[in-house]
Amino acid sequence: MSSEKKPTSNPPQDLEIKDAQLIFNRVWRNIESEFGRENLQFPKEMILLGGAPGSGKGTNTNFIRKVRGISAEPIVISELLDSPEAKKIKEEGGMVGDEEVLRLLLLRLLCSNIRDGVVLDGFPRTKVQVECLKMFYDQMIALRREFSHTSMAHRFRQPTFHIMVLFVDEAESIERQLKRGRESIAHNQEVRSSGIGELWEERKTDFDPELARNRYRTFKEKTFDALVSLKQIFHYHFINAQASVEVVQQNIIRELDYQSSLELDPRTYDSLRAIPLAEDIVQRARQELVKRLDGYQVEHPELLKAVVDFIQEKMMPIIKRYAVSGRATINTEDPLFAQPIALAILIDIFSERGFRANVDIHRQEIPERFDLKTGKIETRKKKVYRIMVLFAGSQIRRG
Repeated sequence: MSSEKKPTSNPPQDLEIKDAQLIFNRVWRNIESEFGRENLQFPKEMILLGGAPGSGKGTNTNFIRKVRGISAEPIVISELLDSPEAKKIKEEGGMVGDEEVLRLLLLRLLCSNIRDGVVLDGFPRTKVQVECLKMFYDQMIALRREFSHTSMAHRFRQPTFHIMVLFVDEAESIERQLKRGRESIAHNQEVRSSGIGELWEERKTDFDPELARNRYRTFKEKTFDALVSLKQIFHYHFINAQASVEVVQQNIIRELDYQSSLELDPRTYDSLRAIPLAEDIVQRARQELVKRLDGYQVEHPELLKAVVDFIQEKMMPIIKRYAVSGRATINTEDPLFAQPIALAILIDIFSERGFRANVDIHRQEIPERFDLKTGKIETRKKKVYRIMVLFAGSQIRRG
């Protein structure tokens, strides 16, 4: 009898199928069978938030929701995976199997309270998940086409995927993870001693530099490359997260500016594209305003000064008196405004200062002499400039 030992079995995660097509097809068939194809209604907009450990995903998730007008709570993949096996893998700095991640995610996305949009924190993290994401997007497009000429068309909208990556280098990541560990210990000690507040999670990777380094390298070697591979397919945002929270959030705002060509159905966008964006008009208008004001200073310096003096001395006292209402009307016969360019200067000055001003010219004939012999009335022409100035009034409550 042979005494040769049988090979020991590998851990379940090592035996996981890594073929994305097989994984996706199996998960999709099961979900379609369970819910029915007509009920596979997923959110229109998905912001897939990835980032290095300690890059601030938790800090910035709600900020991103606010900027984008997303009311649904974020889907945090690590919170979906709460089985004992999954927890053990995560504690060691590893990742849970792709099929389980995909299955739990699609089930969560079918919830009715996230039809418009959602932030996904932590997906995709592997190349297999990236391929599954592409197939998921293709299925959403297929569903849209399938139901486009039915009464259910409005439930299958053009999907929009944003890939957002928050990045910090290895040293910064490790330092932030360990800092989080120190803060968690201090916080939890206070909660336990006072009995007030909720305990924070204490991750093993937040207390051991080597585990923290392993977690970062897992991200860099698997997740980062996987996310970058989506750059040519979906709207991609790379955020340097080593800056202050304020700077990072300003970068996020710029990155998530409305991109109608990416979000509207191509046919709808083609119908609207001839109409310029408001922000483009405003930007050009501001540039033209600056040019005009600088031009007045060069070509009409004395006239510019005269208009500024008139505003300061004659108009601002009245405007301040009507500060609560945010509306002031000033009538003047000042001959300064007989020069049309003076009116243009006045309007541009108010625009630059954040007011809205418009001018109406009222012409009147005032009797000056009556000829008793001929009955003829001689008049003089009176020109009144009625200037209306609008601005943001006081926020004091008015009954």
